[in-house]
Amino acid sequence: MGFDHTSVMPAEILAYQKLKPGDICVDGTLGGAGHARSTLKAILPGGRLIGIDQDPDAISHARAVLHPFKQHIILAHDNFSNLPAILDQHAIDRVNAIVLDLGFSLNQITRAQRGFSFNRDEPLDMRMDTTQNMTADIIVNTFSQEDLIDLFFSFGEEKFSRRIAKAIVRERSTHPFKTTRQLTEIIVDAIPGSQAAGSKIHPATRIFQALRIAVNRELDHLTRFMEQVPDLLVKGGRVCIISFHSLEDRIVKQRLKTFEAGCTCPKTLPQCVCHKKPVMRSLVKKPVTPTPAEVAANPMARSARLRVAERL
Repeated sequence: MGFDHTSVMPAEILAYQKLKPGDICVDGTLGGAGHARSTLKAILPGGRLIGIDQDPDAISHARAVLHPFKQHIILAHDNFSNLPAILDQHAIDRVNAIVLDLGFSLNQITRAQRGFSFNRDEPLDMRMDTTQNMTADIIVNTFSQEDLIDLFFSFGEEKFSRRIAKAIVRERSTHPFKTTRQLTEIIVDAIPGSQAAGSKIHPATRIFQALRIAVNRELDHLTRFMEQVPDLLVKGGRVCIISFHSLEDRIVKQRLKTFEAGCTCPKTLPQCVCHKKPVMRSLVKKPVTPTPAEVAANPMARSARLRVAERL
């Protein structure tokens, strides 16, 4: 199965990692292995890369394209939120750098037949990890109308979530949902024409985002990972996270802010009693965005936002 090797903000990621030969690094979202390849070149000789992906296709691809570096890599079919257990398994205490690219790969959209795109007619699946049980068609066909409303509003920030959920429940009573095209048509019909015409994005964009997040528990995994970050890095170690929508970026931003602040005592207290100290510092005041040239060459990068922090 062919994979696209294009990485988002590769030069920026490589520069911010501040790598040197002998470093131990993590690529928590291997994808096409673009970031992994450049990281490996920077940490050899003597370095090691732990490559993680929940998509078994990505692991198989990485094993093939990174074969020349096989003595220096550990590959894990897992989610990056389980990084502490993966490191324990290989007797690694802390690492020098961690990279997460939270977008899905071009392979998953165009070749995997998993229903990530509303522009293609595919099974309503949306699993990044094809070994898990939950799929998008289960959500669409079995969740209550109220649960669908909440999901579309919370994960998709869709203002027409109520209308869309009602239309889905009505349709599935006679025609259970099986394909992305069937779902897309119902979404488009449920949104007022004037609203759809004035929008810069396709009417189904937010619903597909919400379903993908729910199927893969993306925000849960990211939240769990962020809570553990300081304990995974050596002093001076860095984490680089590329997010693609506001829900992800908000989790990263708020957790890094907490790590930078240290003290968690209420401001009403006259003095600190928690004695927590800052454990990280952000290296960018605002998220780094791709250059116009990169967006022109890779339109999938247009919404990418990179945040970088260093362990104190």
